Amino acid sequence: MSALDLVTHYWPAVAAGVVGALLPRGDGRGADAAHAGDDDHHGGHDDHGDDHHGGHDDHGDGHDHGAHADGGYTAWKRAGLGLIAALTVLGVQWLWPSGVPAAADASGEWSSLLNVLIGLPFVGAAAVLFMPRQMLSLLRGFTLAVLGAGFVASLWLLTVPMTAGWHFQSIKEWIPSLGIRWHVAIDGISLWLVLLTTFIAPIAAYASFGSIKSRIKELCFCLLFLQGAMIGAFVALDLFLFFLFWELMLVPMFVMIGIWGGVEKIKAAVKLFIYTMTGSMLMLAAIVYLVWANQKLTGAYTFDYLALSRVVLPRTTQMICFWAFSIAFFIKVPMWPVHTWLPDAHVQAPTGGSVILAAVMLKIGTYAYLRFSMGLFPGPASSLAANLAGVAILGGILYGALVAWKQADVKRLVAYSSVAHLGYVMLGLFGVTPSGIQGAVLQMVNHGVSTGALFLLVGVIYDRRHTRQVSEFGGLAKVMPVYATLFLIVTFASVGVPGTNGFIGEFMIIMGTYVSERLGTFSGIHTVGAAAGVILAAVYMLSVVQKMFFGPLTNPKNKHLPDITAREALALAPLILMIFVIGLFPAIFLDRMKESVLFTYNQFKVVSGQAILFADERNAKLLPEDTFSPAFLQGAPVLQPGNGAAGDEQARGDGRDRQGDDKVAARGEGAAR
Repeated sequence: MSALDLVTHYWPAVAAGVVGALLPRGDGRGADAAHAGDDDHHGGHDDHGDDHHGGHDDHGDGHDHGAHADGGYTAWKRAGLGLIAALTVLGVQWLWPSGVPAAADASGEWSSLLNVLIGLPFVGAAAVLFMPRQMLSLLRGFTLAVLGAGFVASLWLLTVPMTAGWHFQSIKEWIPSLGIRWHVAIDGISLWLVLLTTFIAPIAAYASFGSIKSRIKELCFCLLFLQGAMIGAFVALDLFLFFLFWELMLVPMFVMIGIWGGVEKIKAAVKLFIYTMTGSMLMLAAIVYLVWANQKLTGAYTFDYLALSRVVLPRTTQMICFWAFSIAFFIKVPMWPVHTWLPDAHVQAPTGGSVILAAVMLKIGTYAYLRFSMGLFPGPASSLAANLAGVAILGGILYGALVAWKQADVKRLVAYSSVAHLGYVMLGLFGVTPSGIQGAVLQMVNHGVSTGALFLLVGVIYDRRHTRQVSEFGGLAKVMPVYATLFLIVTFASVGVPGTNGFIGEFMIIMGTYVSERLGTFSGIHTVGAAAGVILAAVYMLSVVQKMFFGPLTNPKNKHLPDITAREALALAPLILMIFVIGLFPAIFLDRMKESVLFTYNQFKVVSGQAILFADERNAKLLPEDTFSPAFLQGAPVLQPGNGAAGDEQARGDGRDRQGDDKVAARGEGAAR
């Protein structure tokens, strides 16, 4: 076993030992007195308590209380606890069911990389629970270190060319009796969304630590836990695993809004929970039915996305399941008319929560529609494309822009602008053209960068004035010139000015809409509607810029506002840089997703045509394996009638056979004819 194998196998035990050794040292009062003091101090005054400790953080950290603590943990006690924790984790590893070895990959991909990206923040969240809440510097530094390490590790994904098929695939049996597996992988589409997640999370955490002073321990736990769940949702190829991560994301965001939110934080958090859970229950019912239908056809249970893609349900049932999945994803995007939770959630959420919600969590809805709704139900996705595109334009792009234009609260304006911008993303997906899908994926990244920056900038002015009403401002460029400049740059990116990141994504989506066969005779009308949305975006964004930053400085409260600080500039700098990197060098991003997008497009054409031919009103059927490219089925379980899915893994080619791709493209042309 090589040194790298030793590290990847035993790192959970090592991490557990380190966590055990980092237990609090004690404070010299004895264990019982310490707990009593904590209860008295924090019991009814959590907010004030954390502020108090924050003010004396350096002083408290600088004293070695463990040297004279009667009830604290001595060095030997901590070492013993660390050893116990490490042995416990080793025991769990030894008892865990063995995984199915993945086929060897000549490209040298490390199959455990995605496991590390998912597991690292979860382990970090568990470690935070063992840290004393009084050590604020340790909590903040540890959280930023874990998130930063995740970003650095995710850059390894860029070392492998994103050819057609799955990369960094990791497969392990989890619950064999039900066919549930740990199956994670990426392609050129999910690659940039994983990198967006690891890029945004440290920025959001850094910004949060500047404005939130209470319950820092709980905040660190939420940030780390949320990071692991979001990455898991982007890479999961088992529907049970995807649903698990989908639900886990809701918990920390619900807590972040409910604890650190604004005046109506409980209302906003409950609204978020109800909307999301409603969609989740619909999706869960459809997943269970799909698995049951597959079991009737093959005699084996499996939740694997690759295997379930072969199932063609009866027409009516297929349509119901398509809507069950899609409504869950439309709520998350969100699309009209299930969008009303988003403005309340954004307005009430703390700045860091708004950044993560807008930049990453909303993209899980758009990504999931592309991966699962279009992948599992290509027939309904194709037949309903024109109608859904109309909803995206009227209820998303145009409605979102008009409502944003009339907002008096600048944060609510940015929230409604998200509805409009994500309408473009969904339009690109509904059109199902290579340029439209590429533009949609790029626009997911663009929106995460520009809207994340907008929420950071809104947080900057709110920290100074404790109001977000546009009428309270005016002439800010005179007293905050750097802040005004940055706000104007991000506004140009949001509007889609050439040279910024927003231009190329929207341009590709509009061009893809115009040439879309799925939209038929309505493609021209859809294109005009999308172009009108660009004009409206300029109207509402430039209008708020004019009202806030130019004109006379009439409000005396604004005359002595400090300009942007070094801390705030540091948080914004990476986002400003990415606005110009994507805007000036889009090929860096488009080239890596090109093959995966073409592969997805060709397969959608083939499978949607075959699914329409195979479907009837009464019986579920299985599409032949040769309908799919070997690159797509690489890693799928082999299901034989009467046998379970567990252990039936076989290599399905190297997943990058160009002949297989040509075969898919040829069948797609035949199906289209």
